[in-house]
Amino acid sequence: MIPAALDVIEKKETIRILLIEDDEDDYLLTKALVSVRENSSIKLDWVDSYDRGLAAIDTGQYDVYLVDYRLGPYTGIDLIQEAFRMGCRAPMILLTGQDDLTVDQSALELGAADYLVKGRIDAQLLGRSIRYALRQASVLAEVAQKENKYRTLFERSIDAIFVANDELRFQDANSSVERLLGYSRDELRHLNPARLFADLNHLRNLRFNVREHGQIKDFETTLIHRNGRKRICLISVWAVEDMIGHPEWYQGIVRDITDQKRAQQDLMLAEKLTMTGKIARSIAHEVRNPLTNLSLALEQLKDELDTDNEYVTMFTDIIGRNVDRIGQLITEMLNSSKPRDLDRKKQDFNTVVKETLQLVSDRIKLKRMRLETHFTSEDCQALLDRDQVKTALLNILVNAVEAMEEGKGVLSVRTNCADNNRVSVEVSDNGGGISDADRQRLFDPFFTGKSGGMGLGLTATQNIINSHKGSIEVESNVGQGTTFKMFFPK
Repeated sequence: MIPAALDVIEKKETIRILLIEDDEDDYLLTKALVSVRENSSIKLDWVDSYDRGLAAIDTGQYDVYLVDYRLGPYTGIDLIQEAFRMGCRAPMILLTGQDDLTVDQSALELGAADYLVKGRIDAQLLGRSIRYALRQASVLAEVAQKENKYRTLFERSIDAIFVANDELRFQDANSSVERLLGYSRDELRHLNPARLFADLNHLRNLRFNVREHGQIKDFETTLIHRNGRKRICLISVWAVEDMIGHPEWYQGIVRDITDQKRAQQDLMLAEKLTMTGKIARSIAHEVRNPLTNLSLALEQLKDELDTDNEYVTMFTDIIGRNVDRIGQLITEMLNSSKPRDLDRKKQDFNTVVKETLQLVSDRIKLKRMRLETHFTSEDCQALLDRDQVKTALLNILVNAVEAMEEGKGVLSVRTNCADNNRVSVEVSDNGGGISDADRQRLFDPFFTGKSGGMGLGLTATQNIINSHKGSIEVESNVGQGTTFKMFFPK
């Protein structure tokens, strides 16, 4: 209705006006004002009551409505409110017999396009007010149309888009943000953004850069989902300025790159394991031949030496043990780095975890540690190589037990199968924790924090998980403990 009314103005065609007025004399006066030559494009109709006014409004055939403030038991403001509830968007001009600032403000706040005092109206003022109301209504309708278009784009975007203040507190967010973070839009408005950041320093840096430079692009950080799951994200924020160039509010986009990062890490790991395998095969080839000769020579030497001599026996035993250790090390290195041939069958993941826990139960009891378990009741059927998964999990469990203090250790094991695509197990200890630098090297061959360890257990664990197309995550705080999370596709 409104854009058509603007066309009416531009083409100098008839503007249809309805006067809602219960005093016939006032109607005649208004008719006289619109009858002058300069208002010749205006056609005036009249109804004399509140109810007839609403009925005429419901037809939608008028461009502008002139509404008297006094309409029997009702007021013009009552009629304007009811008309808007009915869906009318045509402009309404309120007419009153006295200049009352309170009425003026109420009318404009409730949506009236203008406010005119009857005793002060002339033909020029009335015509100008009608044309101004039509143009203003047309502009507002165009703005509303654009706002609706961009609101639709905002709501339906697959990108997580949000609006925030200078503290980066949410003012609005689309459904993609709700899915990414697990909070409803209303909850996000009342949420302290510090709860979403794994590292509060990242939030401080983000705020500083946005305030200092007005924008920031692809700021990488880790956000925490409502359920505690961590997601690696890229955040871009820019300021939207007011008329004089001051930041008024901020708009941002969040991109979840967790899967992309994981794919990159898996690729790097695959390349690392491939290289380790090549090195291991080269070492095995170059070392095993002389090692075999050394072993044969030692046996021959034992036959020719005096085996009753205590020193001779001691030294030959040392040589023999170290020959065996080198051979074992080469075998384990080869096994830890080469791709596993899996015998995957449908297994109950809870059962596999319980069977693995039985293998460390004696060790837990001997060290007087407490075991806490929580096995999910969800469907945990998955295609797994039972023995390989038990080997991978056993390496994690043994490391957790050995990391804790005797008599004070608490080992927590939880399974989760709520995800439709994968099963997972979480192993937590309250040991000394792992530094960030060591955590980056945990799965490197020969890296170990244990005296006498070869540093191949976690390499083998990751190799098994990768062979299953799964993943492993590590969280640790020095002095507080470590949590390993292992994921296997169903």
